[in-house]
Amino acid sequence: MTTIDHARELESPLLSPAEKDLARAAQRCIMAALDHSRAASILLTTDTGEHPRVEVPPAALRVIGQLLGAMSQGQSIVLMPIERELTTVEAAHFLNVSRPFVIKEMEAGHLPYRKVGTHRRVTLKHLLDYEQQMREQQQLALDRLADNARELGLDY
Repeated sequence: MTTIDHARELESPLLSPAEKDLARAAQRCIMAALDHSRAASILLTTDTGEHPRVEVPPAALRVIGQLLGAMSQGQSIVLMPIERELTTVEAAHFLNVSRPFVIKEMEAGHLPYRKVGTHRRVTLKHLLDYEQQMREQQQLALDRLADNARELGLDY
C-alpha cells in the first residue's frame, strides 16, 4: 500500500454540525490561551481531574488548533513529516500528473530527487516547493492571457 493510499484510508468521516461547532469552540479556546499565555506550555486536564495533567508545548497546540479549525470547516487532514520520501508514483498522484512527467521533471533538474538503487525518491518538502512553483507559473500564464485578451478587446 502506498503512502497516498494509506493517507486516504485514514480519512476521518464527516463531522456532524454539533461536532464542527465543538471543534470550532476548542480551536478558539486553544488559540486564545496561546495568545494570552507567556508560559512555556499549557496544561490540559479533564473536568473531574481523574486523568493526569498533560503538558503540551505551544507549538503542538498551534498545530492542534489549526487541525481543529480545518475539521470544523469539513476539510480532510493528512499529517506527514516534511522529510518523508515519496516514490515517483506517489509524487505523480500527489501532483495529479503522470509518472513519466514526474520523471521528466526530475531528470531536467526541476524536481530534486535522490536514487535508492535504481529507484527515484523525492522528499515531501521538495514536492511541495515544486507544486508551489508550478502554481505560480500557472497564475502568471493566466494573467498574461487575461492581459492579452484585454489588449485585444476580447473581454469575456
